[in-house]
Amino acid sequence: MSTVNSQVYQLDPLPERGRTYTGSHGGPEPQPEPEGAGTSAPESIGARFGLRRGSRRLPVPGPHQVLVRVLATALNRRDLMLADGTYPLPAEPGVVPLADGVGEVIAVGDKVTRVAVGDRVASTYFLHWVGGPQRIAQVREQFGANHDGWLAEHIVLHEDSAVHVPEHLTAPEAATLTCAGLVAWAALTKPVPVAPGEVVLTVGSGAVALFAVQFARLHDARVIAVTSGPEKAARLRELGADETIDRTLVPDWEEAVLKLTDGDGADHIVDCVGMLTLPRSVAAGAYNARITQIGAFPGGTPTRNPFDGKYLSIRRIAVGSRTDYEAMNRAVTAHRIRPVVDRIFPFDAAPDAFAYYRDGGPFGKVVIEL
Repeated sequence: MSTVNSQVYQLDPLPERGRTYTGSHGGPEPQPEPEGAGTSAPESIGARFGLRRGSRRLPVPGPHQVLVRVLATALNRRDLMLADGTYPLPAEPGVVPLADGVGEVIAVGDKVTRVAVGDRVASTYFLHWVGGPQRIAQVREQFGANHDGWLAEHIVLHEDSAVHVPEHLTAPEAATLTCAGLVAWAALTKPVPVAPGEVVLTVGSGAVALFAVQFARLHDARVIAVTSGPEKAARLRELGADETIDRTLVPDWEEAVLKLTDGDGADHIVDCVGMLTLPRSVAAGAYNARITQIGAFPGGTPTRNPFDGKYLSIRRIAVGSRTDYEAMNRAVTAHRIRPVVDRIFPFDAAPDAFAYYRDGGPFGKVVIEL
């Protein structure tokens, strides 16, 4: 097995481009492509994102490791931030990017008990967060940032990082769950799940917001979605939103939320935009509402005290644990939920997928299929 090569894409984040690869992120030393490789148009696009293609020896898994043949992988906003150097955790130069992915286990170490050859698995977002409170040491170990991720033909996982995916999902659908799906699930189920009849407000129409609409409906909540444009509003209603507000037509959308709820406001707000929308989210909140801001986002500060006299809680979360992931997958399976996939690219066109994700305005996940 060790004499076989596996194709990978590696990331040189913007502040680090031109530095020598150190190999400190858990992967073997890369082998250069043959002379003349990397001159196609997709490669020139890849250079803009710090992507370079190469090959590595296919490793033999250690005692508690599994070797996975990648079937599909998907992009998140954090992947663009890692590429341009704005993510809070810097990318290790030469790391294989992307935390979302799914594949088939093709080899296991002799002490592995959680998975078997032939299983279809994803990975946790954080290598070592199985359950319980999240600790800073766990946050610092992430696939696609400082440990090799899924933009490759193969990936090696510790068995504790492996997560079985719902059987009814296609590989591109299953590849979307690790980041956007899980953080939306955590936003609506922790520390206390949304109750039937409560009002959930989603701000934005990226992948996290789409999952939040689906999961809120699963909990029999009333869903109000803030978006931009009539086409997105229509698709959000098809996905399960009870009401939509087009912020391009109603810039003071917090007032519209209050009107729709007879002045009460929303009980749970999933704000997928960032600090710039926080004051409006607060204004749209009910008494003792819970506002969840999602993970890392571009800069910006509120223009006033965000609480503005309201009695509610504001928190910021980062994805979820393996235990959360498994709970989400049980719900996805039981309710036959299908993630929204906007577009699928082949592995050879991975740089084009990055460009489309950044500039194409996708509605749903952008997936790379192998």
